Amino acid sequence: MASASAALNPHRYLMDDRRFVGVIFLVPALLYILLLVGLPFLLAIAFGFSDVTVGNTELNFIGFDNFVAVWENDIFRQVFGNTVMFTLVSQIFILIFANILAIIFTQEFTGKWFARFIFILPWATPVSLAAIGWLWMFDTKYSPIDYLLLQTGFLGPKGILSNSRNLYWLANPVLSQISVIFVQVWRMTPLATVILMAGLSSIPTDILDQAEVDGSRFMRTLLQVKLPLILPIMVIALLFSMITMFGDMTVVYVLTRGGPVDYTRIIGLYSFQIGIEGGNLAQGAAMALFAFPLLLALALLMLRTASRAEVR
Repeated sequence: MASASAALNPHRYLMDDRRFVGVIFLVPALLYILLLVGLPFLLAIAFGFSDVTVGNTELNFIGFDNFVAVWENDIFRQVFGNTVMFTLVSQIFILIFANILAIIFTQEFTGKWFARFIFILPWATPVSLAAIGWLWMFDTKYSPIDYLLLQTGFLGPKGILSNSRNLYWLANPVLSQISVIFVQVWRMTPLATVILMAGLSSIPTDILDQAEVDGSRFMRTLLQVKLPLILPIMVIALLFSMITMFGDMTVVYVLTRGGPVDYTRIIGLYSFQIGIEGGNLAQGAAMALFAFPLLLALALLMLRTASRAEVR
């Protein structure tokens, strides 16, 4: 009977093969990565080692000349420093806020699901629309933030922060950097929080019950039980957020276009301005590729850290 059934339906047992089914599920993801990530990456490498421009599309190999020229560019070195600084500073705040909010949202309280829904909106909102909203919030003359500070005595005559009626958020070098970091933290914290909530929810209840039986208080349970157990998940959330922010240019493009001067210009935006708007495809690609070795080393280090933490 079994042989007759197999003869009538030869694909029946093939679909029971875990390897075959795994390949079927992986092929769409691999094609997606290959077409939308792999091919543009290979094309960027080809551009980076050539002298291609918008007016001359011939790929003439010139070695590392583009990379040397980019690194000798004083503006690029400042842009590289801006990118690293924005990423690291924002990740510190994201990690702190995400842990606090994940702990809050895994507790039982009235209106928890509504609070979760409201909190997830910054991440669910398209980044361009969110950045435009913050562009209005930081407006030079009609900023509602400045209005509240003015009404509470922080701005205006004898103001605590300034005697002016406005702070000029996006025109001041320091405030413009703070504004970019704030918007990035506001945008990425919900995603990190959701990932950490999944990690906290996956902790076996018997471990928490045993800690409670042993007389462990909230902070001790958090620091010695919960956080060590979700450390691998925390590292993955941090890595995903860092890679996303390192290559993102939308927030800066909408808010400041890289100004004032070059205080908020980052690698993604600068490579776009040089390669696409300026027409120098080769140098634009070389600028974009500068971040790849750093991100690759960072990803390997963090994944190794997460693997060691998981084994323990």
